[in-house]
Amino acid sequence: MKKIKKLAACLLALAMVFALAGCSSSSDGETTAAAETTAAETAAEETTAGAEGAEETTGAADDGETAAAADGESFKVGVIQLTEHPALDSAYEGFVAALEEGGLVEGENLEIDYQNAQNDISNCDTIATKLVNEGCDLILAIATPAAQSVAGKTTEIPILVTAVTDPASSGLVNSNEEPGTNVSGTSDLTPVAEQIDLLQQLLPDAQNIAIMYCSSEDNSIFQAELAMEACEAAGLSYEEVTVSESSQIQQVTESMIGKYDAVYIPTDNVLAEGMATVAQVTNANGLPCIVGEEGMVSNGGLATYGLNYYNLGVLTGEQALSILLEGADITTMPIGYLAAEDCVLTVNTTAAAELGIEIPEDILAEAETVE
Repeated sequence: MKKIKKLAACLLALAMVFALAGCSSSSDGETTAAAETTAAETAAEETTAGAEGAEETTGAADDGETAAAADGESFKVGVIQLTEHPALDSAYEGFVAALEEGGLVEGENLEIDYQNAQNDISNCDTIATKLVNEGCDLILAIATPAAQSVAGKTTEIPILVTAVTDPASSGLVNSNEEPGTNVSGTSDLTPVAEQIDLLQQLLPDAQNIAIMYCSSEDNSIFQAELAMEACEAAGLSYEEVTVSESSQIQQVTESMIGKYDAVYIPTDNVLAEGMATVAQVTNANGLPCIVGEEGMVSNGGLATYGLNYYNLGVLTGEQALSILLEGADITTMPIGYLAAEDCVLTVNTTAAAELGIEIPEDILAEAETVE
């Protein structure tokens, strides 16, 4: 717009130079010079008017920006994932699928720099610095420690989080309703009270519950507190059993044998990754585990009523599309939550058989089963 106006001004100035030259050469050329000046002024005015009209047209076209933005534009999205386990992997897959559905296709108009920290916080910091320095258009952070690492590196690049239970209590946003920062995304807050209710349905004689989680994850501490409240409301006694790192899982799991009637494990990243180790000990010793998400059931947990992490990733991808293609303001974008119908009842029939637990028919009829 500024370039066009400058061009118009130049044309007008040039016309005036020609006009003065014509006047000084002869009186016979005055009419011709004046005509040239008038023509140049008219052209300049038309150029300026055309530029202003183009600006107005651009404004009018804003409504169609979403459909056209992907044409000729490309974006770079950085991804930092805390660790590999089915829930987090599914969230990433759903995110990419949503981008593709919205017209952003990797290898065409989208570059994705995917990095996995392998559950190492120092790796998270290194990866976060790398993605920020690369000048990504948007960064996706999967799981709370990954989100906290990258949020500490930039206040400018939009950051979407997923598989973070409570972004507000994790210090990522001012509030979940109106973040007020360059961070938004989706929460994987699971229906903890309903999961404790499921424990009682499957294990009606269970009274003493171990609430097992990683003490170094804000995500897990928040859910553990909800589980304690749910146990108290249900009249169950409970004790907290914690690990601070994956190397402690087997020893701590073995220490629970003979002390508790059941174990409740929320969507804890350390324990989700090590769920096969937990289940190997607990199932062999008659100690059933009710867990936070279906991937943990697939790895030996007895059952869950939990979120579909692929759908959670899709929801996050839709947020990314609105930011990249529509210019949505991330500071006012509320944290997203899945609806109740996106929760899935999942039962591991092999674990049930090993534990000697008969799953009620009404629950089996409703559940997805894994072996």
